[in-house]
This record gives sequence, structure tokens and C-alpha cells, in this order.
Amino acid sequence: MLSPTVDSVGDRLREYTAVPSDVSPVSAALAVDIRNFPWIRRLASDYAFAYANVAPFFAGDPATSAAWADTITRSQSYARQPAELARILAAQQERRGAPAASRASASRLADPATRVVITGQQAGLFGGPLFTLLKALTAMKLAAKVEREHGVPVVPVFWIDAEDHDWPEVSGCTVLDAELAPSTIRLADLDGAGHLPIARLTLKTDSATAVDQLEAALPDSEFKPAIIASLRQAYAPGAGMATAFGTWIEEVLGPHGLVVYDSSDVAAKLLARDVFVKEVSQPGHTARIAATAGEALVAKGYHAQATLADGTISVFHLNAERSPVRVEGDQAFIGERALTLAQLVDEARQQPQHFSPNVLLRPIVQDTIFPTICYVAGPNELAYLGQLKDVYAHFGVPMPLMYERATATLADSATVRFLTKYELPLTALRARDEAALNQLLHSQLPPTVEYSLAAVTSAIDERMTAVATAVPLIDPTLEGAVKSTLGKLQHEVHALNNKVIQAAKRKDETLRRQFQRAQALTFPQGHPQEREVGFVWFLNRYGPALVDRLIDELPLEMGHHWVLTI
Repeated sequence: MLSPTVDSVGDRLREYTAVPSDVSPVSAALAVDIRNFPWIRRLASDYAFAYANVAPFFAGDPATSAAWADTITRSQSYARQPAELARILAAQQERRGAPAASRASASRLADPATRVVITGQQAGLFGGPLFTLLKALTAMKLAAKVEREHGVPVVPVFWIDAEDHDWPEVSGCTVLDAELAPSTIRLADLDGAGHLPIARLTLKTDSATAVDQLEAALPDSEFKPAIIASLRQAYAPGAGMATAFGTWIEEVLGPHGLVVYDSSDVAAKLLARDVFVKEVSQPGHTARIAATAGEALVAKGYHAQATLADGTISVFHLNAERSPVRVEGDQAFIGERALTLAQLVDEARQQPQHFSPNVLLRPIVQDTIFPTICYVAGPNELAYLGQLKDVYAHFGVPMPLMYERATATLADSATVRFLTKYELPLTALRARDEAALNQLLHSQLPPTVEYSLAAVTSAIDERMTAVATAVPLIDPTLEGAVKSTLGKLQHEVHALNNKVIQAAKRKDETLRRQFQRAQALTFPQGHPQEREVGFVWFLNRYGPALVDRLIDELPLEMGHHWVLTI
């Protein structure tokens, strides 16, 4: 049988939508409904399109002005230490040599009236994938929007998750070469990698080799020399992995006022001391609250992201390495070290720098330190954040709003023209086969060829059905021969159809090259571009103007993935 044409596939799978009326126009942009993406889970889509379904798990709908006003008021009612926070940030910025605009933003946090829109990520090599940049830009644009609309000072902050120890997650960076073939640069294992927090890993001479490999992998551009020079300075041997990441993020986004915060800073642990003390004083309570919320999510047809064993203590102990803490009755255990629960509580009170939050407690620590009104989250983060509403209440910390980060594919004009000309869904480029290309080529066949092949197929089916009905009346033993003949005829027509497609491929190599190029750019190795390609590749291609363009043109509206022409 014939494959469906692109026109029929387009009717069924059309995912492009008109730009919503409340979105400022973006030149040559396509808006894609995120519900068309198989990797977007129901919780993330309902958060954008059916918030009432998930309302019990969150602090308010960020699509409404009233929720922002309420969250600002609640945040202002919680006492923090703004002067000390500003001092800590200033010291961090001094060590990294932060740009003036970033320092000016941080100094605003000394004012108790200042609020924060915050996001964060692990310290990925050379800045990590494109979505890291999109997260930060979403926080920056939201902060400016809320300040403008609600009349309160708002600062964007990027939280470096510097105490995570997932080395494979942060040690590599993928870029595309001049032919859009992917190449991954990876740091050799540092001393303590996989055991120590990322902040405690010190770059060795191999870091210079990694920068050399990046320089060789990146296509030549007018921006490449300056980028490589900056990365050589940030990732110099002897620098900390998290510090190098912070320095690079600050260089790219600091001039636009982003404040970068290193969560491993010992000086800041005092600001979260009460959270650590309460957590170890009531061991396992946070995990049980989150587990109950997870069960409620599952009962409503969602999924629970954080599933921790009963009695889990939501802190790690930092000493020789990052060790989990467990409590059995009045006894506490840190690795092989045993102490009483009372001693553990006293250590949290006297030496909070020895403690680090796990995934459940990190948002609580974050919003104890910062006057947060909104956290910018990736779609997969929403599930565990939806388990924390009662955890926030347990610690007496106001829960901020959650906002889905902007999600986008950055394309050139040729790719966007290709997609729009042939009405090809973006997701059709994801598969690593040529099914979508074959369907596209089908649509380009002369109508007479398409019609004739379809007519032949239909005629064979019709006539052979009649034969299959009549022959058994003459000789029942011939029924098998009829079916065999039908199968052979169908096979021959299908083979002829494939030959026509192959001839079309040979005839229209231009279309084939356009398809493969668009596929390589939008879904390298079959993965969404924003999750696979380091944002350093885009900076190398488009230069510093990339950030300016995205600040101006990246839409904030949740529920859409944007294909943007840069």
C-alpha cells in the first residue's frame, strides 16, 4: 500500500500555531504547541494550558497578575538578611571579576524591598547546553517584566548548583562542525570526580587541552578568537570547576545585569543554618511530606519525580566527600562515622558549612537565602517542585511561583523557509530514519504518478477479492494460491512504488540535502537542539548580538516552543 502523503500527514500532525495575540511579533518565528512533543509530560502541559488541574500543588498561576501580587506580598512578610546576602554576593563577584552591571544588580539586594526571580543549573563545561542560556534569559526577562508591571525592584539570579557531584553530567560539551556534525569535548576526570561536589574539583592542565579541542571543533568565525580567549582565562588550570562556569556565565550575561551565585559558598551557609537544623532535628519528615504529595500527583494521573526511601534525610554531609546522612533512632550515621542525633543537630547549628541540601531541600534553602518570588524551571523540574508546597509550609518559607523556562530551537532562515514551504512539522525531523523524507518526496511526485499507483493498488485489491470469492466454489484447494498471488502483486506494486521514491530522491538531491541539513541542526543525534548543543556554539556563530536578540525577541509565554530565526 502507498505511504500517506505529506499533505495528509500535515493535516494530522500539524503542530505550528499562529502567534498568540498577546505575544509581541518575532521575525520569522514559528510557535509549536509543546503538547506535540513526546518528551513533554502531562504535568508540564497542564501547567501551561490547564493550570486549575495542578493548582493544589503550587503557589499560584504565573499567568495571572493577581498571583504575582500575592506572591510579592507573601515574600515581603518573611524576614531575611539582605545586607549580609549583598555582602556575600559582592565577595563572590570580586573573586570572579564580575562585570559592573552584574555588581550593580547584586548591590540592589541590600535593599529589603528588592525581590528575586531565580533559576539555576549545574556547572556544565563551557556553560552547558543551550537550555542553560534560555533559563537565564527567561529569568532576566521575567524580572524586568515584573519590576515594570508591579512597581517593585526585581533582580535576576542564576544559582550554580555547585554542590552536585554528577560528573558525567557536567564534564562534556557538544558542538557542531561546519557540516553540522556533532562533536563532544570532554574533560578528563578530575581528582575526586563523582565523589566530591563539583565546587571542590580543581581544573588541571587537561582543561587547556579541552579548550584546544573546542577551538578545533568550532567552525571559524569572526567571534571565535575572543570566545576561545575568554574560555582559556575562565577554565585556566587551577581554577575551580564551578568558579570557571560562573566566570563564563557572568561574562556572557553579567553585562545585562544577571547575578550569578555559587551555592557552595561557605559564608552563605549561615543564612540557611536554621533549615539544616530543623531538617536533622526531624529526620525523614521532609521526605514523608514530599512522598504524600507525590502520591497525590500520581492519583491525579501525573508522575512523582522525587521518590525517596522512607526516613531519608534531605541533606548531605560535606567533609572528605559528599556523603548521605541516615538516622536510626537516636543514632546518626555519616558514611562509617557514627554519632548521636543530638551531636548531628549540634553540628548543623555550629558548623552549617558541613551540610548541603538534596533535591527536596535545595529550593527551601534557596528561598530562605533569597527573597524569591519566582523560580524558572525546566519542564522536568515541575514534577518535584509540585511535591514541595507542604514542605515550604513546614519550614515556614513562602513558596514562590514557578515559571516554565522559554524553550526554543535556533535556526537559520534556510531551515525556517524549508519547514514552512513544505508545512513540515518540527517533530518530523526527530526520527533518525528517512520516513518523513520519503513522505515529503511523495508529495512532490506528479499527481498522475501518485494517482496511477494508488489506482493500481485499489484495482488489484478489488479484482483479487472477487477472485478469492469465486475460486473456492470451483476448487477450495486454490484459495491459498489466490492469497499468494495477491501478496505477490501487492509486493510488486510496493516495490515499484519504492523505486519511484528512490528515483525521486536521485532527481531531487537538493530537497534531500535541505531535509538532512534541517534535521542535523534541529535534532542533532536525534535529540532536541536545546538539550544537545552547547550555547557556546551559538555564540561562536552569531556573536554577542545573539544575547541582545534573544533578550528582545524570545517570547516568555508558556506552552509554546519557538523556532527562531537568528
